[in-house]
Amino acid sequence: MKPNKRFFPRFEHFLIEYCAPTLAGLKTGNLFSFPKQSHAEWKHEYLFWKKQLRPLGVRFSVLKEDEKRALVYVFRSTLLGKDLNNGFAAGLLTKYGYGSLEPRQALCLLKRRLAESEDFPHEIGLFLGYPPEDVAGFIRHCGKNCKCSGCWKVYGNREEAELRFARYKKCSEVYRRLWNEGRTVLQLTAAV
Repeated sequence: MKPNKRFFPRFEHFLIEYCAPTLAGLKTGNLFSFPKQSHAEWKHEYLFWKKQLRPLGVRFSVLKEDEKRALVYVFRSTLLGKDLNNGFAAGLLTKYGYGSLEPRQALCLLKRRLAESEDFPHEIGLFLGYPPEDVAGFIRHCGKNCKCSGCWKVYGNREEAELRFARYKKCSEVYRRLWNEGRTVLQLTAAV
C-alpha cells in the first residue's frame, strides 16, 4: 500500500521534520512528541508507518503516552545494539540498572524509567546516538560547562560533534526540501 499525503500528512511530516538523520541511516534514533487528535487516528497512523518502514530497518516505539500526546522513538535497531554495547555506554547503563543491553529489553527499562519520572532519564542520549562521553559529561556536570551544544551538549570531542551537527542539519534540510517537492518518506528512507 503506497502512503498518501492526504491520509497521513501529520505523521509523515513529523518523521521528515524530526527523524531525517535516522531515516537516512546517519543517526541511531530520534524522538518526537506527537499530538493526538483521536486515539483511533493516532494509532492508525503510527501502525501504518511502523509497518511500512520496518523492512527498511527502521523501528518505532512509544516511550510514553497520555491522552494528548505520544512520545515516539524512531530508531535503527542495529545501530542501537552497537551503541548500547559500546564499553563506555555499557558501563554507564549498568550503573543505571540496565541488566540487559539487548535493545528490546533496554527499551523496556527506559520506558519504565520515563514512566516513573517527570524528567527524561539522562541515559536517553545513548539511545539517540549521542557519544557516551557527552552523556556522562552531561550527568557529571548537571548540564553545565559544556564545550558547545547543538543536538546535544558536548563534553568530549567538540570538532567531531560539530561535524555531526552539520551533517544532521544538512540531511534534515535536504529531506524537508525533497519531501516538499513530492518525495515520500519511503523514497527517502535508506535501507540499512
